[in-house]
Amino acid sequence: MTYEEAKIKFTSLFNAEMNDTQMREFLVELKLDKYTSVNVIAAASEVMRSFALPLPIDDEIRLRSMDIVGTGGDKIGSFNISSTVAILVASCGVSVAKHGSRSVTSKSGSADMFEALGVRLDLSIEDSAKLLGESGFTFMFAQNHHPAMKFIMPVRKTIPDKTIFNILGPLTNPASVTKSMLGVFDKAFVPKMLEALEINGATSAMVVSSNEGMDEISISDITYASQLRDGIIHEFEIDPQEYGIKKMPINSIIGGDAKENAKILVDIFEQNSTDAQRDIVLINTAAALMVDAIARDMQDGLEMAREAIAKKRAQKKLKQIIEISNKL
Repeated sequence: MTYEEAKIKFTSLFNAEMNDTQMREFLVELKLDKYTSVNVIAAASEVMRSFALPLPIDDEIRLRSMDIVGTGGDKIGSFNISSTVAILVASCGVSVAKHGSRSVTSKSGSADMFEALGVRLDLSIEDSAKLLGESGFTFMFAQNHHPAMKFIMPVRKTIPDKTIFNILGPLTNPASVTKSMLGVFDKAFVPKMLEALEINGATSAMVVSSNEGMDEISISDITYASQLRDGIIHEFEIDPQEYGIKKMPINSIIGGDAKENAKILVDIFEQNSTDAQRDIVLINTAAALMVDAIARDMQDGLEMAREAIAKKRAQKKLKQIIEISNKL
């Protein structure tokens, strides 16, 4: 299927021009596997974002903001790593417009954890934009921005296999950011997701997937990465031990429900966490800071992340986000 053919099909889907049977047949036909083409992924994400309610921000804010997000679906049960990273990155001076939802495959989605921390999820889209402007961070609750998904989701849930929608969320940021740190559950999608981001306007991005199938940079194994920088795509592997991070078993970063994961985040920022919890956040933060180009390389990013925690900037940023969201 060409890019234009896929775009026409997905436009028909989002315009509610298919009945439930046609919708189901279309999504089953596009079974998500290693053969799924970049054209389909890019076209689907472009159409989905075009039907989203956009975050009303000016271009200056949009161009300096980034998203830090995973597809989910890795079934590992880690705590909310990308959400913790997002706040830590914001505390380093980066504008973060994070896109996420409630749990689908885990005990706690990003929305669940932010809610447990005290961040308001019921903000209007306009107030979400104000939160970004005033704090340098906002959380865009997916259900507030993608109304067309209300009639697609019931059909999607009847399909036992993964569909294209298992990877579209991170590609459909309503703020239309041009910088992304993105994790996916299968390394086969690492280069494809990056190409899709580039086709849809990304200027700087990194897509990662660990050897164990984790949608983060792992501290238990190597991670496969693909990075877009200065118009060039680089593919490489990340071994945390090369940066002085001790290799730890994957069960050392397992989380729980929203309250437990919120506590892990607070413990990391208060320097009361386990080494594994802290280190996996540090290395993912370092990569995100590289994407923003505020860090020269991974080692530089690690030092910046450690300093933000040690000097309590992460704690202060979290407090600021909670306070502003509750005043809007």
